[in-house]
Amino acid sequence: MNAEAKPYRLPGHIVLQEPRLRFGSQDQRDVDIHPMEGLLRFGPYSKDKLSAVSNPIRIGMIAPAGRTDRLVGQIRELDQVHQPRERKAYLPQYRGFESIFGVRLTRGGTGTSVELPADLSDRIAASPTPHIILAEALTQALFALRNLRDAYDVVVILLTEEWKAGFRGTAGDDFDLHDYVKAYAASEGICVQFLRDVSALDYFCRCSVAWRLGIALYTKAGGVPWVLADADPGAAFIGIDYALRAGGGRDTRFAICCSQVFDAEGSGLEFVAYEADGVRMFGKNPFLRREQMLKVMTRSLAIYQRKHSGDPPKRIVVHKNTEFRDEEVEGVFDAFPNADNIELVHVQQSCGWRGILIQKPQQPHGYPCRRGTTFQLGPHEALLWTQGNLPEVAGGKDYYKEGKGTPEPLMLVRHAGLSSMDDLCRETLALTKMDWNNDGPYDRLPVTLNFAGTLATIVKRMPKLEPHSYPVRLFM
Repeated sequence: MNAEAKPYRLPGHIVLQEPRLRFGSQDQRDVDIHPMEGLLRFGPYSKDKLSAVSNPIRIGMIAPAGRTDRLVGQIRELDQVHQPRERKAYLPQYRGFESIFGVRLTRGGTGTSVELPADLSDRIAASPTPHIILAEALTQALFALRNLRDAYDVVVILLTEEWKAGFRGTAGDDFDLHDYVKAYAASEGICVQFLRDVSALDYFCRCSVAWRLGIALYTKAGGVPWVLADADPGAAFIGIDYALRAGGGRDTRFAICCSQVFDAEGSGLEFVAYEADGVRMFGKNPFLRREQMLKVMTRSLAIYQRKHSGDPPKRIVVHKNTEFRDEEVEGVFDAFPNADNIELVHVQQSCGWRGILIQKPQQPHGYPCRRGTTFQLGPHEALLWTQGNLPEVAGGKDYYKEGKGTPEPLMLVRHAGLSSMDDLCRETLALTKMDWNNDGPYDRLPVTLNFAGTLATIVKRMPKLEPHSYPVRLFM
């Protein structure tokens, strides 16, 4: 090794600026990096759009026997003002649903409030398969609402801790009540919001509950709270994930491939689910053949064109949480022959790297390294810290959403594409702010993979996949 080679010297890193969001204002300067502060200042993005949600948003209800009034009280509470009692550096005052979103909440029409049988708790406690008893009760209640679809926009389901034994399957049974009911409701075109008494009705910070539930109901009713402010025009972002549906053996399993499509603003469009038989397995991961990937990408292209007057995207970024095999790469390129640039990015969640911020020599900072820190390992690999210290959303004070621990970065590995790794990191970081189903400043994963993973686990429980796209709000 010559004297100039110093392997302990690592290349410099950069810290990306926190991505900005756009809300309801028509002024291009009206942006904010804080999701809820932006809603308070400018209202939701879809407030003045032709596709805005109905006013009022009508809520259907499914509740335990004798608990409907409690659920009604929770919905009415969303009209009140609440002060934060947790995360005070980040969480702003909640000013009431209509004040924030510009539309009202009301109960659904006649017959849209269903109480479950009074003996349900006893039956669940006595059954060796409590999850089956609870699942049947909830699906029967949803079945009763299916013919009243024009009388409500979202159905809120209240679960009590008395039924906890039915939330998961018994040993060896891959059952999840949330996913099972979501799959059934989605097949009927019903948007569902779950509430648990301990984490919603009885939670000590009513401000936190109001923000989370308010954003979720507005989104599930068809609203768009915010979009990305600094987007690449003509870009489409696609997330791919797989789930396995067991068949008779290893070679007869079906791969449920979910492809979630986002436009340049990071606004979720729809998703497609593709059931592929004879799936190839490498280790524990399924991979699609060339023709299978072509079908998935062709359907994704159709979603984008339907929402953009028939225009195809000029640039496509595909995120996957496993590597791209050669046949999958070829299938993607077959589907987009006229694209200017196709970026295929493996977003690896576990990479073994850690990073801390050294404030002074031998003095580590009390908080993790900054969110947005990037560190390029090679021409096609980079580390990206999507978790970390984010004082910009806390008035300049140190703020780490996770509270404790040393965040692990994502590793971005590019299998095709022409953009700089810094640009790919910047886009990935921005997409971590696009999950409309929570009130946090960011998620660890970009929404492309967050949604695709959630969709795949739910869709595999659907008895039949139709060959059309689905609104993502049905599965949130």
